[in-house]
This record gives sequence, structure tokens and C-alpha cells, in this order.
Amino acid sequence: MSGIILTERPLPYADLGPESPLPPLADELQMPYELGGQDLPAPLDLEYGKVRSIFPYLPQNGYERTLRPGSIKTAVLSNSLLRAEFALDLGGRLWSLQDVRTGRELLYNNSIFQPANLGLRNAWFAGGVEWNIGTRGHSPTTCEPLFAAVAPAPNGSDALRMWEYERLRGVVFQLDAWLDDDSPVLYVQVRIRNPHDVETPMYWWSNAAIAEQEGLRVFAPAARAYHTAYDGSLTLEPTAKAPWTYPADNPAAADYFFDIEPSDRPWIAAVTSSGQGIVQTSTSLLRGRKLFCWGQHRGGRRWSEWLTMPGGGSYVEIQSGLTATQYEHARMPARAEWRWIEAYAPLWVDPVVSHGEDWDAAVEHVASRLELKVEQKVLEDQLASSVSVIDAPPTRLLNVGGGWGALEYDRAMADGESFLDLTGTPFLRVDGPEYEHWRVLLSTGRFPHGRPATAPPSYQSGSRWEARLKESSPSWLTEYHLAVLSHVRGDLAAARKHYGESLELGRSAWTLRGLAVLEAEAGHAALSADLMVEAHQLAPARWQLTVETVTALLGCARAADALALIDDLSGEQCAVGRVRLAEVRAALAAGASARARKILQTGLEIPDLQEGEVSLAQLWEQACPGEPLPPEYDFEMKPA
Repeated sequence: MSGIILTERPLPYADLGPESPLPPLADELQMPYELGGQDLPAPLDLEYGKVRSIFPYLPQNGYERTLRPGSIKTAVLSNSLLRAEFALDLGGRLWSLQDVRTGRELLYNNSIFQPANLGLRNAWFAGGVEWNIGTRGHSPTTCEPLFAAVAPAPNGSDALRMWEYERLRGVVFQLDAWLDDDSPVLYVQVRIRNPHDVETPMYWWSNAAIAEQEGLRVFAPAARAYHTAYDGSLTLEPTAKAPWTYPADNPAAADYFFDIEPSDRPWIAAVTSSGQGIVQTSTSLLRGRKLFCWGQHRGGRRWSEWLTMPGGGSYVEIQSGLTATQYEHARMPARAEWRWIEAYAPLWVDPVVSHGEDWDAAVEHVASRLELKVEQKVLEDQLASSVSVIDAPPTRLLNVGGGWGALEYDRAMADGESFLDLTGTPFLRVDGPEYEHWRVLLSTGRFPHGRPATAPPSYQSGSRWEARLKESSPSWLTEYHLAVLSHVRGDLAAARKHYGESLELGRSAWTLRGLAVLEAEAGHAALSADLMVEAHQLAPARWQLTVETVTALLGCARAADALALIDDLSGEQCAVGRVRLAEVRAALAAGASARARKILQTGLEIPDLQEGEVSLAQLWEQACPGEPLPPEYDFEMKPA
């Protein structure tokens, strides 16, 4: 019999830290690379669904790289053949999937929790199977708790149900995971519901990390794949006799999107040289499949160690998504509901065939073993039959997520809108300062004024919330929120007006910073720097504001002022990696090369170094010309 238990997994843990007080305003959603001017696949629409920022989410950049003894809360779903462990407070990540008979771990099972800057909100961590929704990149819910409960499964047993309200697209997503008795297949049903009367762009990719090793080969039913590298190049490459299907042989970090025909069964598998592996398949809606690898060059190896532990081994990812590539968003109609079922299972194949030179024969062999494990018709039948339990109420609550779903439901009811039947995914009221202002606005029509010295704890988006703010009595905080809403959607004239009115009602660092970002966008670098300096004077303890202020000063050739600002900081703030990096830049710009060189040669660690960022290497070349780059500073991911 299968069952679900709630437990704790001990592991070294880097604290996530507080969110940034600075909302992401404009064109701040940078990816490690963008495609250049190549001939793209005909269906590829690069513009639809793009967003200026991850607003209304705040960045999660307050973490460090100090590991402490800790644990994560997990739910374990198991039967006599398979054991699946989900991290409930970390986006519902499938942390571990173990073959009970052999004790073999099917996924890359990270031995630490170490955030790094690869996510849409900055913080992200490696390992397991991650569920990504919203827009291109690692999900805004990656390092957030999900609601979780025991609920009925389609087979009559218990399912682990997880759900949350995704704020960027304003949708509800749900995952139901279950096992059949005496079956080595984990089923995960995903449902996304759009409660609104307008179409929304939709993105979903399930990313499974697999331990990299010599001889590991990745298969999908495709004769070719789109290869993208970190220089932005895109090429169409055959899969037959391709060395890249062996990830350990890839020289550089790369993505390979398999070009699977719509009529073919979608699946992807990773198989070792001994014929052991894992396979993932799904019902037809989830049609995209991808291989990602870090490559074997020094920068890729450095990234792999940065996300795990030295000696902890590297990983590759086999992924599945709604579209053919990760550059696209699917068009989700108004009031639509999308569902599919994914299946994960251990796989045994004949290594002579699977690792032979005949790609078609290898794929056919792996596909035949998959069909013996779980037939496509069985998945489709389960998808149809699961309608009877998809909205069944949970029987036992295991975890509480965020309070935004309940708040959005209350707003919809107050505005006379229909929402969704939440019987199966109830959003509980969650208390906290991030929700309180919005609850008061909803219940009284008046937005609390707040203190200008205190950073707003949260933000809201959408025309309905904006209308309520406009109906509230004017205050510095109301006008500030209206300015931010205008700024994020690109209405700079309205944003400038509201920022100005906010400053007239109460001068705050947050409003000054927002106006400074706007002026920088408009090309007014000197004015932007002046505004940033004033903002920093009002909130000097916020290291994120320090970094932005130094950047603004350097942008208008005020390096001496930037160094003077840094020299006045507290010792605690001077130890922050991003602040020290800003100091190196300022020192070089001011001609104080010895100061910059001393920092770099002593050792500079940036906890939230961004994927694709090579600032350390560039600054080393300027400060220490002719000296070899230390390996710990080499994060270069572009091919040589």
C-alpha cells in the first residue's frame, strides 16, 4: 500500500534571508543570454508573453554562503517500489526519487540547500524536479512554501496535493502526486486555471536534475534538436551520432530542445552506460523536451560546484514543457483550465542497444521499455478519470503557503467577479505585514498611510487594485504604489506624475529611488544619481540601495563620490559581496587600482552572482593585468 508521511530532512542550510525592499521596476529581468539574429524555428514568437520585470514579487537576494545545520520540511509518498520526497517549503520540489528495491537515487539529490542567482527572483537551488510557471526562467515560487495536503487520488489511494496562486499571471496551479500499489511509477498531475476574463501568456517547464557521469546518455524521440549556447547562437543539429547526447562530452554549457513531432509520444530519458536510468513521459499537452548541461570547461565546472559542494558531483537536467522551446509562452484563453499528467519511473534497458551507434534503434528500444512501464493510453485514461477527484476537498492539511490567493479571492468577491471553485485548493488566510495594508484597503476603501522611513513590505498588480488605490485618500504611500504600477507597465509619464505627488506628501527613500530608476531610463544619468544619493541618505542601511546608488554615481563619472559613500558605510554592510564588488568598480573608476587589486587578491565572494555574469573576471583583468584569473573567479559560460 502507498502512503504519505510528513517529515524533516536534515541537511546543511544557507538561510534564505529577507527579501529586497526594492521592487523590480523596469527591464530588470535579464537572462543569461538572448538569441541573436539567426533564423529561428517558424512557430517561435519571442515577443509574446515577455515581461518587463517579475513584479509584484520582490527579489530574494538576502542569502549568504554560510552553511549551518538545518533541515527542510518534506512529505514522503511511498510504496514497496518507489519513494518520492517533496520539499513543501521550497516550491514543492521533488527532492528525491528512490528505487526502493535497489536503493538507487534516480535524481540528482543535492546534499545542501544553497541559493544562488539563477531564478526569476534571484534565489534558486539545484537538484530534484522543479516546477516552473509564469515566464521564462526558474519560477517565482521556487523558494516559497506551497499549500500541501492529503487528497484523493484517481486510483482511490491518497495523493499529495500542492497548490498556490501565481501572482505574475494571476493563475492557480495545482499538483497531485500519487503511486499505484506495487508500481514503480510516480504520477504527477498538473492543473493550471485562469480565473480571469482575458487571455494570459503561460509558461511551464518541469526540470529534473540527474547526476552527471561518464557514459550517461539522454534520449528523446526526435531526429534533431535546437542547440542554444551562452553566446546567443542557435543551430539545428541532428541527434543521430551526436556527441552531445552524452552530456559529459559537452565542452560548454548548452541547451538542446528536442524537435518532437506532435504525433509522437512525448518523453525523455537519461540512461547510464550500464543501462540503468530514469524516464519521464506525459500526456500530450506537455510536448516540449530539453537537455541542459553545464559542460566541461572551467566556468561550467565552477558553476556546478557553486550550486552544490566541491566534490559533490555535477548534474544535467532533462526537462519538459508546454512549448517546443523555453523562449515561448503558450496562449492560455480566458477562464481556461489546462491539465496533464507526468510520469517518472526507473528504467532498465540493454546498454548495447541504447549506447550503440544506431540512434533510431536506441530510441525505439528505450521507447519500448517505456511502453512496458507505462502505456500512453493508460496516462490518457488516467487524465480523463481524474476529473472525478481533481476538485475533491483535501482530507489532511500538511503545509500552508502564501496569503495572496485568499486575498485575491476576497477581492474578486468584493468586486462581484466570479473566481474559481476552490473546494479542492482552499486558500487559507495567512497573517503577516505583507498582507495587512491590502486587507485594510479591501475592507475600508482606505490605504494605510504608513511611515516614509519604513519600506513597503509588499506590492500588488492589476487594474482592480490600482482602481482601489485611486479611490483611496491621497498619501505618500498611495501615490508611490500608483507610481510603481505605472512604471512597471511602461507608462513613464504617469509614473513621473505619481512619484512627484508622493514626494510632495512625504519624502521617502523608496519614492526617490523609483524616480531615479525612471530618470535613468529616460537618459538623465546626472539627475538619477542625485535622486539615488538622497534616497540613500534616507535609508543608508539597505545594502541593495547602496549598490544602486554607487552604480548611478559611476554612470555619471562620480567615482570619488561613490568611494566616499562606501567609506561612510557600516562595517557590516561593507562585508556584503555586492557592496564590495561595487567598491572594486568605484576604485578602478577613481584610479585607485591598488585598492581594487587588494580586494580581489584577498578574495571576493558574491553570493548572488548571476548566471552568465562575468564581472569578477572582467574586473580582475583591469585590476591585475597579466595575472592569471583565479579559478574561483571563472564563471564564464560562453564557448571558447
